[in-house]
Amino acid sequence: MNEHKKTFYRNQAESVIKKLELRKMQGFYCPDIESAKAKVLELMDGGKKTVAYGGSMTIDESGIKEAIAAAGHELIIREDAKTPEEIKEMKARTVNSDFFLMSTNAITLDGELINIDGRGNRVSYMIYGPENVIIIAGMNKVVSDRESGIRRVHDFASPPNTVRLNRDTPCAKIGRCGNCIKDSICAQIVVTRCSMIEGRIKVILVGEELGY
Repeated sequence: MNEHKKTFYRNQAESVIKKLELRKMQGFYCPDIESAKAKVLELMDGGKKTVAYGGSMTIDESGIKEAIAAAGHELIIREDAKTPEEIKEMKARTVNSDFFLMSTNAITLDGELINIDGRGNRVSYMIYGPENVIIIAGMNKVVSDRESGIRRVHDFASPPNTVRLNRDTPCAKIGRCGNCIKDSICAQIVVTRCSMIEGRIKVILVGEELGY
């Protein structure tokens, strides 16, 4: 990445962070994913924490989960829950976790978070439950407004996710939203205008393109 784009990302992030603060969310800028991982661990400082996470290519590919476990925190590995009883227990532990990690499908220049989900488990934990929510998002997720954010998810995030999840949807075949219902992963649309609990949601903007 050239220096001009790095400067642009930093300047844009600083503007978004000011808007996040007005919406009672904490914002941080990290130039790369390595410094973002260090920021996550810094935010968890002060003893062993229980940490859960939502489905996210950014989280999966960054090594953040491995860094958290190596730091001695208790990582709630959702993929280990197989039986109905184990899944129920995992959900209860996630709701009561100290930290919930996720990305966001889009973030507006005005500081609103845009997320579209299937079952809604990821967005439900963002809204309510875990004591802290840490969102890690590449600067490719920044959009001008709500409408642009929803369109970004439909046309640029959901199609590769449906391919990854082997879903039989129009977007998996043609590469753009077909406004489907059957097998859709776009059942819930959530716009986070602000955090009711000041500082509970912490957004780390990363000066790289991450995730879908």
